Amino acid sequence: MTAHEHRAWSSGSYARAIQTPRRSLSLCDAEGWCFPLDLERWCAQADEADRTVLGRCAGRVLDIGCGAGRLVEALTGRGRHVLGIDVCPSAVITTVCRGGAAMSGSVFDPLPDEGRWGTALLIDGNIGIGGDPRRLLRRVRALVHRQGLLLVETASADVDERRRVRIHAGQRPVSAVFPWALVGAAAPSRHATSSGWTEAERWTGAGGRHFAALRACR
Repeated sequence: MTAHEHRAWSSGSYARAIQTPRRSLSLCDAEGWCFPLDLERWCAQADEADRTVLGRCAGRVLDIGCGAGRLVEALTGRGRHVLGIDVCPSAVITTVCRGGAAMSGSVFDPLPDEGRWGTALLIDGNIGIGGDPRRLLRRVRALVHRQGLLLVETASADVDERRRVRIHAGQRPVSAVFPWALVGAAAPSRHATSSGWTEAERWTGAGGRHFAALRACR
């Protein structure tokens, strides 16, 4: 994660929006591409599609980019040992206030219990972190144990793109430019083998949200 990306998510409009999720934010690039950030859903309770992810978790769970903590909260309520990580301090505070465990930091920072997590989560577009899915998948492979699982939410379209984006509030840019990736349903399997994974499953949840499960293979 670049310094610009870290600052974009850890301060300013996004950090405030975790506390006031009705703010309209999106990721936009210089070519007119925009991806709305679904803050109201992210800050709500886990929904039906989320529960298809929660039910597939095994062992101790690391939620990468946990945001406001809805999945950490839900897994804690199911008796799971779960830790959320996020670069945004207000996201960490919100997660803790919901009764979950969370820490401030990037997935590329040293993290607790590396190599011993049972399941890692990259939900809500977090496969885009850092703008390089293979690098991110290799990093997550180092975090889980040798039979570990990675549950990824993907875009609905068959895309595999790298973009330079800013966070926008309406039409106004409110962050510096940083790299981001957009990864569709078929793309994780193309990146998996070279990153220490094999695809185990794909499914579609309520609301047309798309997911993939990757299993550690070495």
